[in-house]
Amino acid sequence: MGGERQADAIVVGAGLAGLVATYELTQAGKKVVVVDQENRNNLGGQAFWSLGGLFLVDSPEQRRLGIKDSPELALQDWMGSAGFDREDEDFWPRQWASAYVDFAATEKRDYLHALGLRFTPVVGWAERGGGFADGHGNSVPRFHLTWGTGPEVVRVFLEPVLEAEKKGLVEFRCRHRVDELVLSGNGAGSEGNDGPGDAAVIGVRGALLEDTDAERGVASSRTEVGEFEILAPAVIVTSGGIGHNHDMVRENWPVERLGPVPEHMIAGVPAYVDGRMLRITEAAGANLVNRDRMWHYTEGIHNWDPIWPDHAIRIIPGPSSLWLDANGNRLPAPNFPGFDTNSTMKAILDTGYDYSWFVLTGDIIAKEFALSGSEQNPDITGKSLKTAAKARLAKGAPDPVKAFMDHGIDFVVRDNLPDLVAGMNEIGRGGHIDLQSLERTLSARDTQVENGYAKDAQIMAMHNARNYLGDKVVRVAKPHRMLDPEHGPLIAVRLNILTRKTLGGLETNLDAQVMRPDGSGFDGLYAAGEVAGFGGGGVHGYNALEGTFLGGCIFSGRAAGRAVARL
Repeated sequence: MGGERQADAIVVGAGLAGLVATYELTQAGKKVVVVDQENRNNLGGQAFWSLGGLFLVDSPEQRRLGIKDSPELALQDWMGSAGFDREDEDFWPRQWASAYVDFAATEKRDYLHALGLRFTPVVGWAERGGGFADGHGNSVPRFHLTWGTGPEVVRVFLEPVLEAEKKGLVEFRCRHRVDELVLSGNGAGSEGNDGPGDAAVIGVRGALLEDTDAERGVASSRTEVGEFEILAPAVIVTSGGIGHNHDMVRENWPVERLGPVPEHMIAGVPAYVDGRMLRITEAAGANLVNRDRMWHYTEGIHNWDPIWPDHAIRIIPGPSSLWLDANGNRLPAPNFPGFDTNSTMKAILDTGYDYSWFVLTGDIIAKEFALSGSEQNPDITGKSLKTAAKARLAKGAPDPVKAFMDHGIDFVVRDNLPDLVAGMNEIGRGGHIDLQSLERTLSARDTQVENGYAKDAQIMAMHNARNYLGDKVVRVAKPHRMLDPEHGPLIAVRLNILTRKTLGGLETNLDAQVMRPDGSGFDGLYAAGEVAGFGGGGVHGYNALEGTFLGGCIFSGRAAGRAVARL
């Protein structure tokens, strides 16, 4: 292993944040080595599999739909959702939050538009909140769906990086697993580090993994075939979070805030999202903060055609499905579909079970069920106007949703309520649905849909949603009686806990420089994306407003790349 400088910067992780940082560095003419434990098929990381939603504020797309948004309203929503309450650990996250909202309201759209990114015309209304103006949630729709979904978000950064590779500015070293950060003063190329001290990071060491031609997302071999060391004056860690490392999820699970640790969890991210670099970077002397903050989903379903182990898909629901606990009791307000993820998580887990149910009709599933993931939305991913129009305007459930209805182990589809309840009880994991009780619940709910107003809070929320043109046209079904067979069939979906995002991480300043526990900057070490809590060690606080994960990778990766380029 050599001891000479081999690049201007090393980027650890070839996901979106890493690609953005590399793009910015190459725009400044810097030479970059990108190391990743996966093969070249996985460039772009988790972002490739995403739906491609981006949080924007006061955009042309919003204004065309009559949405009145502003940086002030967005910041109020962000801070009310984040709930920052830690004097030290939230110092940088607060500053990142203000900077990110400003970016989303000003430069973000133009920055991406110049790279070729475009959006669909309907802005989604995600994470609608907990019921109070100054609390959690988006006051207005802000979820801008990329035309081309996650692969397109990756493409606009990957293509210029590949062009830079042809010019000799970028070198991808795939199947290189980083096991250690090299610190100055301990002899580059020696057997180990002496400890954090005041040393600077000057490189990375690790294991060469055996070659593989595995397709994107497939779990790969961890067989070691050699060692490596790479040196550079700056290292940018962009290695992602802990979403597929369920042991780490359980270790950091905030029981008091989210309820008991779920026994059954399924993974919304590939197996390589293992959290290793968090511990490795902390061991080198970095400050890791807010490790108990995380963002997992309650609407997970087992993938009938999986790519990675425990592969899960999230249902992105409209507001009309009836949400029940494992015993068929209706969840309390504001735990409606699409409203308050963490509140709903606690309500479910406090029952003593780690699953819940949606009960809905054929008309609801046809209009309101979207599946998160680029592969689950082939019309938008393929950027085909004809296919998209046909799929979105066709009667009945979209083909990807219909496939889950036909093959998914979490779906029960029946023509009458007794058969539906019997099917639910067959696949329940310990809870029991009482037919007469569920019939009473549904009948009471059905009395509320005869008028354009109601006392039922969920029905009120449905009417509120349909006041927004985008929801009325493509997202929210017209209120109807669930027990009316004309709107059938009846459908029940068993919902599981799906692990996804790490909201805490490596503490960073606004230049994405990693901080030490004493509050000083760590020379030579930077971090971006999920490993840094998408900026600062936790820019979201306790809650995410959605569309902020890809955007957080872009914003923090941009900051890291530009900061290192100035060195």
